[in-house]
Amino acid sequence: MVTVKHRITAVVGVVALLIGGAASAGGETPGHRPGDWPGWTGDKSGSRFAAAERRIGPWSAGKLELKWAFAYPKNGFPAKSQPAVVNGGIYFGSPDGKFHALDAKTGANRWTFDLSTVGAGSVVIDGPTVARGKVYFGDNGGRLYALDQRTGRLAWSKDTEPHVAGMHTSSPLYHDGRIYVGASSGENINPDRNYPCCTFRGHVDSIDAETGDLVWRYFTTPEPQAVGTWPSGATRYEPSGAGVWSSPVVDERTNTLYVGTGNLYSGTTGDFDTLLALDARTGAAKWKQKVTQADTWRLLCGLPDNEGYCPGQKDGTALDYDIGATPTLFRHGGRTFVGVGQKSGVFHVFDARNGSVQWRRQLSKPMPGGGLSGIQWGSSFDGKRLYMATNWGNPGTVFALDPGNGDIVWQTPNPENGCTTGGAAQFPQVCQRSHTPAVTTSPGLVYEGSVDGKMRIYDSTTGKVRWEFDTIRDFAGVNGLTGRGSAISGNGGAVVADGMLYVQSGYWPSYPSDHGNVLLAFGL
Repeated sequence: MVTVKHRITAVVGVVALLIGGAASAGGETPGHRPGDWPGWTGDKSGSRFAAAERRIGPWSAGKLELKWAFAYPKNGFPAKSQPAVVNGGIYFGSPDGKFHALDAKTGANRWTFDLSTVGAGSVVIDGPTVARGKVYFGDNGGRLYALDQRTGRLAWSKDTEPHVAGMHTSSPLYHDGRIYVGASSGENINPDRNYPCCTFRGHVDSIDAETGDLVWRYFTTPEPQAVGTWPSGATRYEPSGAGVWSSPVVDERTNTLYVGTGNLYSGTTGDFDTLLALDARTGAAKWKQKVTQADTWRLLCGLPDNEGYCPGQKDGTALDYDIGATPTLFRHGGRTFVGVGQKSGVFHVFDARNGSVQWRRQLSKPMPGGGLSGIQWGSSFDGKRLYMATNWGNPGTVFALDPGNGDIVWQTPNPENGCTTGGAAQFPQVCQRSHTPAVTTSPGLVYEGSVDGKMRIYDSTTGKVRWEFDTIRDFAGVNGLTGRGSAISGNGGAVVADGMLYVQSGYWPSYPSDHGNVLLAFGL
């Protein structure tokens, strides 16, 4: 029987997103080879740069072809788990509550772990990290897992989330014997006016990688307190929210963890819409940069008859301007900086040592209610330039920026024919010229998928599209199922590893189909 906790998070997984130059020396996760992609950003610094890639380049990208597809059962969940690729294996969760290890070149099954053996209704909605012989990932109920990389045997699992609506969209980061992961929730998307909103507190956890024991926890808001009632008579709690949607990154030289937070659900205080710099050993804050001064939002803000349920509606502070993107550490001019995108459409860059502002660049006009605008999941740095993409940016656009001052080097709008060609042309009411995924780079190339269902590779020097593949079609899966592509998945981006490109296709907004989504593998 599915628990209340998992029923809530099953809905949350879809709705929540509606509304290189590595800076660190080393940067590798123990137990992987050059060219692997062991975690959410490929390295610990958040570069999303496949620096060792030599086969896929500007001279060969146009020759990429589909090598295999893995089809998911259709069950209402979109494809969200960005894969990790290590030592010839690819690791990812599927919407039916399974976690898979396949041969990265052929798609042949190595092992499968069933999350229901730990808790009914569990689904992986983050990307795994592979380190020291284990695979780490979280689920939609806030549980964290460690599996044996070779066999898939459960090493440990821990329920890290005390709140019924808590979950892990944040992908775990391995560093120096610990796992670092954020917690988010969908408590604020509950449309019931009689619900006693809200009691969830976002947090960042440091977990012992061998045992799963909690080392420290940093809460993003004070403990919520009952402060009266909502118009319905339901108890009103404040403050709440400021969930951590994205994966942390770490500067190994200073042992500093960087992670962004989301909006409040109720109240006005806490580390909301904030980039946090935390001591990785203790969890103590080194500095904080709040990028929005007021942002209290819940689903009722966008529904009729919300008088009294959304105090920020009248004064314009119900913004939904999360930092849902993972930060990117980078070196420039002998100094270390940290950049992060926001759903307001602004890319912020700070001095990594003290948090002082270096520059900011507005890349898209913010939409009323925030949610769908701006930079959703993350940026990339290839040692020369910063790259990011805007979502519903009229149209969404891929950008290359000068890391020193934020000047736009080039910008390429989502192509005009994106919604009139390929599978998207059949569904003009669904298609948007927008980008949800995080951007990925390799030498000479930029990778970004679109809501129009097309995966594109851009030239990193000019921004010209060098390769395009329409994923809104049926695919025969190596696992014996038929799958169909959809909007290219957020909760991650393209993975480039060892001469292959891996793309999850299936996300909101979803294109009608009788089949589940697909993981696609391309090679030369």
